[in-house]
Amino acid sequence: MMNIHRLYAFAGLVLATLSTPAGAADVVHIGILNTSGDFAVHIADAKGYFAQEGIQADLIPFDASAKMIPSLGTGDLDVGGGATAASFFNAIDRKIGVRIVADKGRTEPGYIYQSVMIRTDLIKSGRFKSFADLKGLKFAQGAAGVGPWSVLNEAAKKGGVKYSDIEKVYLAFPQQVAALQSGAIDGSIMNEPYKTIVAAQGLAVDFSPTEDFFSTYELSLLLFGEKFATERKEVAHRFMRAFLLGTRDYNDALSKGRWRTDGGADEVIRIFSSRTKTPEDLLHKITPQAADPDGKVALDSVRRDLAFFQEQGDVTNKALKVEDCIDLSFAEAAAKSLGPYTRKP
Repeated sequence: MMNIHRLYAFAGLVLATLSTPAGAADVVHIGILNTSGDFAVHIADAKGYFAQEGIQADLIPFDASAKMIPSLGTGDLDVGGGATAASFFNAIDRKIGVRIVADKGRTEPGYIYQSVMIRTDLIKSGRFKSFADLKGLKFAQGAAGVGPWSVLNEAAKKGGVKYSDIEKVYLAFPQQVAALQSGAIDGSIMNEPYKTIVAAQGLAVDFSPTEDFFSTYELSLLLFGEKFATERKEVAHRFMRAFLLGTRDYNDALSKGRWRTDGGADEVIRIFSSRTKTPEDLLHKITPQAADPDGKVALDSVRRDLAFFQEQGDVTNKALKVEDCIDLSFAEAAAKSLGPYTRKP
């Protein structure tokens, strides 16, 4: 019997052939960060799911998701993605046309992709024993007003520590590795592959997965520009079907929060490695993130981040709500078109 994904892909190819003039694929400009949140996009492109939907995927690398927002607003970029950030919510408040349309990656029970990493010497010396010892430590993240600060705030609450009692510095993950080595920082809310790298080098200890105190945290969200979602709505629906096919293939490569060990993960790892230049052996070692096969967004996570940004004054409009910037209709329609996802045993 033909695999259901393959069956849909064949049907999509027939429909695209009937509805799209020969050689006239719709170009969709897609912003990518080449992080784990882009697995589904790379899979959908490499395995021909976009092409089968009559789409030519133009993948455009960015070094920060915040830099995608202006281009999404103007329509120069159709699709983007990244973690929640104050800059995104402020853009919504300024009526810049962008909306959250699907999940790209998250933590959830059993998927330990993000952790509180503490410098090894602080653990060995006994300086850090519990979350209460966060007080006075120096933590790093890539910028102000980004989601991991919200996660750190929840860790501080767990230890009875004020968020303001933790010193914050701004360093990207690659620079955090060197800062841990030199003692310039004490810890980080760190994602893969960096948490595996610093642990392997003995620079930091995986003290606690963030899933232990901030359950089902949205790591990466799929964004549509308003012009793409309204003026090219039919193309946007086709894009979402291809994206969810890539997401489902990614899920097929996972088993109980880890990569499958029966060879079922090899293809998606090869695809991502070849496109991002991340070594395959490193990808095999990391803990993968979860990704909802229907694109459902963990709304409680996004709401908590927004509330945190509002409390900190990073988002000045206290009345702004997540409902003001989310549209799950594309993911819901695509999931209905594809039918229920059945996870491989």
